[in-house]
Amino acid sequence: MFSSVLIANRGEIAVRIAKTLHARGLRAVAVYTDPDADAPHVAAADVAVRVPDYLDGAAIVEAGRSVGAQAVHPGYGFLAENAAFARDVERAGLTWIGPPPAAIEAMGDKIRAKATVGPAGVPLVPGSDGSGLDDAQVAAAAREIGFPVLLKPSAGGGGKGMHVVTRDADLDDAIAAARREARGSFGDDTLLVERYVTDPRHVEIQVLADAHGTVVHLGERECSLQRRHQKVVEEAPSAVLDGRQRHAMGQAAVEAAKACGYVGAGTVEFVTNADASEFFFLEMNTRLQVEHPVTEEVVRIRGRRLDLVAEQLRIAAGEPLDYDQGDIRIEGHAVEVRLYAEDPARGFLPTGGTVLDLVWPERARVDAGVAVGTEVGSRYDPMLAKIITSGPTRAAALDRLDAALAATTVLGVRTNLAWLRTLIADDDVRAGRLDTGLIGRLPAPVEDLPDDVLAAAALAGLLDLADRSGGDAPFDRIGGWRLGADPAPARWRLVPAAGASGDPVDVAVAGPPTGATVTVGTGSSAGVPRPVSARRDGAELVLVLDGTTRRFRVVTSGGADGVRWLGREGGVWALREQERLRAARTAAGGADGPLTAPMPGTVTAVEVAEGDHVTAGQRLVVVEAMKMEHVVSAPTDGVVKDLAAKAGAAVALDAPLVTVVPDPGE
Repeated sequence: MFSSVLIANRGEIAVRIAKTLHARGLRAVAVYTDPDADAPHVAAADVAVRVPDYLDGAAIVEAGRSVGAQAVHPGYGFLAENAAFARDVERAGLTWIGPPPAAIEAMGDKIRAKATVGPAGVPLVPGSDGSGLDDAQVAAAAREIGFPVLLKPSAGGGGKGMHVVTRDADLDDAIAAARREARGSFGDDTLLVERYVTDPRHVEIQVLADAHGTVVHLGERECSLQRRHQKVVEEAPSAVLDGRQRHAMGQAAVEAAKACGYVGAGTVEFVTNADASEFFFLEMNTRLQVEHPVTEEVVRIRGRRLDLVAEQLRIAAGEPLDYDQGDIRIEGHAVEVRLYAEDPARGFLPTGGTVLDLVWPERARVDAGVAVGTEVGSRYDPMLAKIITSGPTRAAALDRLDAALAATTVLGVRTNLAWLRTLIADDDVRAGRLDTGLIGRLPAPVEDLPDDVLAAAALAGLLDLADRSGGDAPFDRIGGWRLGADPAPARWRLVPAAGASGDPVDVAVAGPPTGATVTVGTGSSAGVPRPVSARRDGAELVLVLDGTTRRFRVVTSGGADGVRWLGREGGVWALREQERLRAARTAAGGADGPLTAPMPGTVTAVEVAEGDHVTAGQRLVVVEAMKMEHVVSAPTDGVVKDLAAKAGAAVALDAPLVTVVPDPGE
């Protein structure tokens, strides 16, 4: 067994691999780029080496050699399924902790993968089986299969370039779009066309194969809860498979692994119909999957728990698997959710910022790649962590997951945390009625701003003022001193911040924090005064409003913006105090201020110049992050001024880009 392993990755998977290395007494070597110099995966390693980029294979191999690493674990993403990199690792005399490069190549191209596993009896989706089809041939194959059909790039995954075509009239445009997207994402516009399975479920099988001919499967994972072909929730086992179906799908996965000479940990993905009465091979992922923890939580081998990374290490070291299929049992149920830096209320746009406060649940497994102080940007995948729970039944695992999400707090960065709680509470999700289109059919998330959150923000401000004012002198009292009268109420005008939208709301608090009244609302919509009190309990704010007690995590960002972040029960809100003069200017009909970046990213195009006259809806600036483009358009007819955006420049969330001054008379 090697004693030192370089982890060719970052984030939560690098931290997770380091834990297993340390548990086995091995040295963990990290690599990092300049933005990640202080990242958690660097702190988790014994030694870390700077590299220019996580895709620079030559630099990563040299980093390993320079510090005496004997093996390389690629994790997932980046170079994990790059056969050329695997060969470079082996040529450098290091052990590649992954499948043979030939197996990576065979499964990396969808057309070649189907040609490899088909003769082994693995069920294939009816569709084209040749490469290099021109547009006419793709169209002919689609018509022969019958609509609906799925167009998909041969060279890549992740849902990029996939198009479902339901009628002949849309076919030509869909082929052109799929080729264009495939070429842009993978540099290869080769297309496959397959029968589209309606209401499909996505079920995958984890396999392990050693170098001595033993191949086993470790049951299935249900991954049907997806958004834009990206997985959001995974569970093991599937809620729909029975023992017979599990055996059939497991055997098909084993045969697929044998057909390509697989060695190591891999995942064979299948698409099934609603009741899993038929299933078809999709692809094989020749690496560790993001969702591997749910398999670890339910698989028992002769009574012992499974660690897939440890199994990868043993197999790469040449050790045989010391068990066979009959030794493997599935016990209980596990569910995992992916915590993303994204804003559900804004179409799931990527977000960013500095993690100011972080609380993970105590009764759950958390694989995280962030810590307090971590800068979340747009350079890498927006997944911050995975939260996993298990239980004796599916219902118990989901209940524990809901409790875990309620106990989680991430402040400083907008995430999908609250939306995840809503998702797993959905009736269809709870009943196991899953398919890959379910999330897309759910109502669009909406932002809310409950009264208790507004009251908590005001009371937190009141406590801060009390801390600063200190003494009992009349002019130090919050709200001011008035002759012969009680102090005036402390007033705040609060507005959603950090990318959230909404109108300003006035909040007035009369009396000390330990026993006051609060009035929430603006003008004629102001409510009646309500009893309220607040106190600090360590890092939490305990608020009692109308006799109901709630606990908040509260933190205020530094800098001029002064955004106050509040979190409770999985919900997160960001508020700032609006200057009353600014609010008056806006209400009076003046300029609404600059248009700002809708997400952290890179300005890819600036299509106007200062002084240009523009019309409402005209494109002004394009911002890109995580291969997602967002166009900033003119809100009204007017003149461009204060153009801060520059093509190629990185921008933060809410960074000013450009101002459009309305034309006189508009």
